[in-house]
Amino acid sequence: MKKSKKIKKEVLDFNAVFLEEADGGFAVSVPSLPGCFSQGDTFEEALKNVQEAMELYLENERNKDFVLSRAKREFMAPVKVGV
Repeated sequence: MKKSKKIKKEVLDFNAVFLEEADGGFAVSVPSLPGCFSQGDTFEEALKNVQEAMELYLENERNKDFVLSRAKREFMAPVKVGV
């Protein structure tokens, strides 16, 4: 019997910004992936849709190279501002 080859996939974590729309639903952007946006009628749908958008974004080799070159240097931190 032939052994099946395991496909190695790199898993990257990204922060997505969900904005609840006034008329319902959610708009989503991914700051680390310029131009990567999605939406959904519910949070769950928006999450599923943005994951698909991110996968499509990263299928483009030029986008993938850009992201991988920055992925290890970029991070988010809370910043407090008095208003």
